[in-house]
Amino acid sequence: MQRERNPWGTLAVLALAQFIVVLDVTIVNVALPRIQTDLEFSPDGLQWVISAYTLLFGGFLLLGGRAADLLGSRRVFVIGLVLFGVTSLVAGLAPSPETLITARAVQGLGGALLSPAALAILTKTFSHGRDRNIAMGVWGGLGGLGGTLGVVAGGLLVDSLSWRWTFFVNVPIVIVLLFLAPVLVSHFPRHEGARGGFDIGGALLSTVGLLGVVYGVVRSEPLGWGSAEVIGSLVVGVVLLVAFVVVEARSEAPLVPLRLFQSRALSTASGALALNGAAFLTMFFLTAIYMQQVLGDSALETGVKLLPMGIAAIVSAVVSTQLVHRFGTRAVQLGALLIALVGLLLLSRAGANASYSTDLLPGLILFGIGIIPIGVTAQVSAVADVAHHEAGAASGVVSAFYQVGGALGLAIATTLAVSSTTHSLAQGASEHLALVDGFHLGLIVAAVFEVINIIVTLISPRLTPTAEQIAEATTGA
Repeated sequence: MQRERNPWGTLAVLALAQFIVVLDVTIVNVALPRIQTDLEFSPDGLQWVISAYTLLFGGFLLLGGRAADLLGSRRVFVIGLVLFGVTSLVAGLAPSPETLITARAVQGLGGALLSPAALAILTKTFSHGRDRNIAMGVWGGLGGLGGTLGVVAGGLLVDSLSWRWTFFVNVPIVIVLLFLAPVLVSHFPRHEGARGGFDIGGALLSTVGLLGVVYGVVRSEPLGWGSAEVIGSLVVGVVLLVAFVVVEARSEAPLVPLRLFQSRALSTASGALALNGAAFLTMFFLTAIYMQQVLGDSALETGVKLLPMGIAAIVSAVVSTQLVHRFGTRAVQLGALLIALVGLLLLSRAGANASYSTDLLPGLILFGIGIIPIGVTAQVSAVADVAHHEAGAASGVVSAFYQVGGALGLAIATTLAVSSTTHSLAQGASEHLALVDGFHLGLIVAAVFEVINIIVTLISPRLTPTAEQIAEATTGA
């Protein structure tokens, strides 16, 4: 019989682990210009530093949850931590773009194992009621805080030490967590109802298929859409994704239960989250580069200037759950989309000599206010009309859609932005003005993602969930 662990000690370990997973998404963005210079990344190749992580994270997120059920959640949590820590060290030591991208991809796999296992442990440690609500609030709050503080922490590390420390910073935290996990986290054996296998084939088909599509999109800029390499990558990617659907339809334990998409709410929510991820990653990636390469800000200045967007997002997250309960999902999502769209359009007007207070800050705050409620309402919609025992699977599906949509959207927007910059340089524009042209087009593409999202939201069902449904959706329980 195992010794009883202090549940709040368990929460501290799990929340800190989730904190570094979320931190790693934003902390790297402000380091991108230095990474590009030091490792001689091409402009179209730089986005793989972000996309390699998000694609593998999204592609294997559902497999991570399945592994936690079959192997035991603490075991999978520790495996994910080890992968995350080792690849953080490798990324920090990377001598070439290829090494860094490979390390980031495996780091995404580590996150895909760590995050769902940690959430599973949390829900098993705290029973329904006040304690679980507090635990989930701490979990979600630290996740949001990690995303917000990442931009400032990244700036501090890049300016005072090196971009490599945006990866090294994870290593001591992971070592501490690996020491504390056996002491503070209970061992939960495999789920009693777990049946079937891992469906590794499904995870590989979906992830490699998506990589093929993204690679084809990225290579279209230097090679052209008619090149054999681009066409071949796109065809192989699409074929693998079709094969993935066939495999999932026949699998006894599929990663993605296709029957869930019979729900119009979940289908539209998945599309909304994918488009939301595309708009967010595009805006974040391009704005961080624009501030440093066009405006001449340091990495720390960039992080501080992006901080109001994160603060606005945190406040908006708190308010949006109340609004959903009162006005329903569709109304809140439409309002949030319009606010985020206005923010993007304001940012897209910033020039080579933009003023932060008048040209950037209003757009950043509006985008921050709008971007989180879109995700909150989509998560609520996804689980609102599925069976209670499938709520976890539905939440995992839409979370994966968010990550994958972000990677695909970033590839499209970055490719078009780089193409615009290259064209402007060829026409005799200065490097600064050419970069501004690319920044503008990239943000317009992000705005188009939000316009499409408005259309998706208009055809979504109007739901008015209960407070309990909102709590379940926003915590993944």
